Amino acid sequence: METMEVMDTTLRDGEQTPGVNFTPDEKLIIAEALLRSGVDAIEIASARISDGEAQAVQRITEWARSHGLVDRIEILGFVDGTRSVDWIVQNGGRVLNLLAKGSEHHCRVQLKKSPDEHFQDIARTVCYADQCGLSVNVYPEDWSQGMRDSQEYVMALAGCLCELPVKRIMLADTLGVLAPEEAEAYVRLMTSRFTIPFDFHGHDDYGLAVSNSLAALRAGAGRVHVTMNGLGERAGNTNLTTLVVAARDLYGITCKVDERALGMLSDLVAGISGVEPAANAPVIGRLSAIQGCGVHADGDKKGNLYQNKLDPARFGLTRSYDLGKTAGLASIEQNCQELGIEISPEQQRALLAKVKELGDQKVAVTQADIILLLNDILSAKGNVLKLVDYEFAVRKGTSPAATLQLRRNEEQFVAHGVGDGQYDAFINALRSVWPEMPELVDYRIGISRKGTSEALTEATITWRSEGKLFSTRAVDSDQLVAAMNATMRMLNYVELKRELGKH
Repeated sequence: METMEVMDTTLRDGEQTPGVNFTPDEKLIIAEALLRSGVDAIEIASARISDGEAQAVQRITEWARSHGLVDRIEILGFVDGTRSVDWIVQNGGRVLNLLAKGSEHHCRVQLKKSPDEHFQDIARTVCYADQCGLSVNVYPEDWSQGMRDSQEYVMALAGCLCELPVKRIMLADTLGVLAPEEAEAYVRLMTSRFTIPFDFHGHDDYGLAVSNSLAALRAGAGRVHVTMNGLGERAGNTNLTTLVVAARDLYGITCKVDERALGMLSDLVAGISGVEPAANAPVIGRLSAIQGCGVHADGDKKGNLYQNKLDPARFGLTRSYDLGKTAGLASIEQNCQELGIEISPEQQRALLAKVKELGDQKVAVTQADIILLLNDILSAKGNVLKLVDYEFAVRKGTSPAATLQLRRNEEQFVAHGVGDGQYDAFINALRSVWPEMPELVDYRIGISRKGTSEALTEATITWRSEGKLFSTRAVDSDQLVAAMNATMRMLNYVELKRELGKH
């Protein structure tokens, strides 16, 4: 296997993630992004689910038809006579992915039918869909456990499908129960016995969806099913990013997906779904581009000794070096280089000592904090801008207003602002004094698991200045105060960085 096809089912199976529901507009945005990024097909909906689902299918198929891509839009349907087929045709679909029973147990217990009865029902639906001009693929649901417990049933089903106008058989590990060696053996049994193209559809209940998908490819499957960020029911589906990159780097299996788009796709789907990938997720997780050990930073400085093929730049990310208690002098030097400042070896050691001291106190240190810590070391504390006092006016039916008292050295400032919320009023007040503030890119609030209303709140705000991103954090029992303090750290960072750059 040198190439593979990728079918993304974020908009169908991924939407079974608890709490994830996409609007028609959101589905169209994600569908366009996926297809432009090179996936071979997308599964966008389940037939007859809701009016909103019908609207989404209509909008996506209309867009796809205008771009010559409608045959790459697939829709899940059911063995329900003519109803799913009619629904797909009415809403502009061209491809039916028919859900059938892939294990005898499911057939007899859930449908309460014999295998022959179910096969006849499948045949009627497939033939009707073919008459209506649809291409038909078939999902044998719970195929993996069917192979374990009732192979004769599975082989009989596949034989039946091969006699019908079916384009592909989609082998579903519906409950994510396979081990890689089983996946390879079962898929190889199917591909050796039948000539029809096979897909593999994995779930990640044991964390093996990517491994199982790679095993299926080695056994002759030509297409794999994935979701962005591994969205899906329970533990999720095969992660698009991890599979594409692992297949390419470790097995030489290529596909049409543009890996430079992976970071964008991950952010897009996370933002719309509200489900962030794990911070340490492979390839595009927030921590995946960060080296945490001082020894590793030193090795990279001397010869990229601790880097592999997963260069963050491949995916639109930037490698960085953590500032925690495991950091070393090379970590300090790497961060100072990125900030564009030079300090003496003595100042580097003093800065490292401060970083380790904060690390022992469980304080997260960012690149922006380096500037503030250096300001302390260089005894320039008087240059720090301070928020001396603040007052907010909040009343039902009116926009919140903020009045701020600020001080640098002996100089006093008063700033006023009105906004959609208290923090927005605070930002607008600052803009009245500093009109060229960095762009706010991301705003996150984290609350400790103390379980009371007085739990500490951490505000982490990401900014863009001169084309570069940086974050500032602050902690307080009051969410608004934490956000304001993180913002003041940002202003001091920008001004102090400019001053340090001069020297």
